[in-house]
Amino acid sequence: MNAVIKLETPPVERPAVLTIRAARPGDLRPLLDMIALHAECHGDAARVTANDLDRDLFGTSPWVTALVAEAGGQLIGYAILVPLYRAMEGRRGMELHQIFVREGHRGTGIGRHLVARAREQARIAGCSYLSVSAATGNFGAHRFYEEMNFQAGPVTGMRYVQSLA
Repeated sequence: MNAVIKLETPPVERPAVLTIRAARPGDLRPLLDMIALHAECHGDAARVTANDLDRDLFGTSPWVTALVAEAGGQLIGYAILVPLYRAMEGRRGMELHQIFVREGHRGTGIGRHLVARAREQARIAGCSYLSVSAATGNFGAHRFYEEMNFQAGPVTGMRYVQSLA
């Protein structure tokens, strides 16, 4: 007589639903944490404060837009968008200033979802292009943006900065 052995397999946890949405005031702390992690990835330290971010996202004259990726009640990524303008062409654009996905969630498509929502946000704002930059040696970012149909272009000239403080 052959015995049938039934192996119990552990239930597969359903992945958390991913939501890409506009940042809300209650998102300031996790956004600040992720901005600090983003800076660390580039060998830098974030100097932004909660007051800075609150002013720039939700103040009387919002300066930037932030999209957040949320899963399981936790923020796991963000994208910050800043308006651009090409005066000679009369064209609005949007700079994808920063995009970040927490370690452990990278390579799962969250960055792609953030870029897709950034495109949508730019179109809603009347923009005809989305721009992003990546450090010269950041080949992973280069591949990511090229896979997302961004066209590489040379950076020419110098950027000059003058403190207004």
